[in-house]
Amino acid sequence: MIPKYESLGLLLHDAQRAMRRAFDARMGALGLSSAQWRLLLHALREGGPTQSRLADLLEIEPISVSRLIDRMEAQGWVERQADPHDRRVRLVKPSARALALRDDLRRMAEEIYAEALVGISADEKQNLMQCLRTITRNLAGAGFAPPGCGELGNDD
Repeated sequence: MIPKYESLGLLLHDAQRAMRRAFDARMGALGLSSAQWRLLLHALREGGPTQSRLADLLEIEPISVSRLIDRMEAQGWVERQADPHDRRVRLVKPSARALALRDDLRRMAEEIYAEALVGISADEKQNLMQCLRTITRNLAGAGFAPPGCGELGNDD
């Protein structure tokens, strides 16, 4: 039974903050903040989303995503390319460096997830993932899920 004073929203928020801090600590060794890591993840998964799409996915203003991309481009993580179908649109592609480190980045993320899930059985993990998917679907159905929510797959 959940104590009255515990709030689902606060627990989810606290878990997300702790996860973000773990990512910042680990990915910081590569010069990546959690925001940069999330942008890179979307660029790797989508192969070249537009800056506008990234702003939606990251829930930040287009000018902020542009500055984030500027820093990542200077660090050699991404490259901007003109969209072959609309030259006004810029695609954000993972760089050769990012592609070469893809497996290392994935391994680092998996280590963080494993650390977060210490003490949770395989069945509990499956239940947790299913519950989070259900919450996301419920809120998406009510129009509250942000763009891209639930699009990253059902990796357990």
